[in-house]
Amino acid sequence: MARKKKQAAGSNANRDSSRDVVAKVRGNEGSAARPGARENIRSLLFAVLLFLVVRSFLVAGYRIPSGSMEPTLLIGDWLFVNKLRYGPVIPFTNVRLPGYAEPERGEVVVFISPYQADEAARGLDPLPTLVKRLEGVPGDTVYMREGVLHVNGTPKPQGPEFAVNPVGSPEEMNPLFAWQLRYSVSGTRFGDAPATPTHDHWGPLVIPAGHYFMLGDNRYASKDGRYWGLVPRENFRGRPLFVYFSWDRPNRDIRWTRLGHWIR
Repeated sequence: MARKKKQAAGSNANRDSSRDVVAKVRGNEGSAARPGARENIRSLLFAVLLFLVVRSFLVAGYRIPSGSMEPTLLIGDWLFVNKLRYGPVIPFTNVRLPGYAEPERGEVVVFISPYQADEAARGLDPLPTLVKRLEGVPGDTVYMREGVLHVNGTPKPQGPEFAVNPVGSPEEMNPLFAWQLRYSVSGTRFGDAPATPTHDHWGPLVIPAGHYFMLGDNRYASKDGRYWGLVPRENFRGRPLFVYFSWDRPNRDIRWTRLGHWIR
């Protein structure tokens, strides 16, 4: 009996020892797997951080929601925007980092609109992000006669590619044009500013320091600087680079020829 008890005890000890070995192996496997999981998490966090840095400070996407820049930009165009050019803004702050270039006349720019009280009254965003063409820089004198923009006395007619855009109401009068009177000048070689500005006949206006004048390329289908005024420099968010995707919604089709189109 004693010998049987010793054998049983030995057998139990062997089983316990085997269990300990298996447990240790499994434990080692778990500890080997954990570093791999940590590496995956680190890689994922790094990728997310890199994406946020790139999106916040280098480039971002922007979708064209309206036809105000046709035919330069079409509804459904998705653009890559260079945020570094004019100086990126640190997210959730008003702190702007230095850029490597200043805005130039003729560039297409993405910016935050000046406050639009009429949009707020309709329950819409009064500070939308917009894309327009920069037509007047600080110190410029701008005015329009018979639908032709003049900058410092030089007419700037649109090219033949814009002839496809429909012509609206040249004599439109709008209460929103009243802001122009604050910057209008008289007694200059450019003539006097009209007492009541119209869509195609306004100015001359002198652009003050730190502000810019924006117009849409589709002049009769664009709510632009003629309506909501001058854009402060701090509102600039970047310059569009190229179209990376374009969706023709009415025809439910991709505009393949637009992909990679550089914006000028």
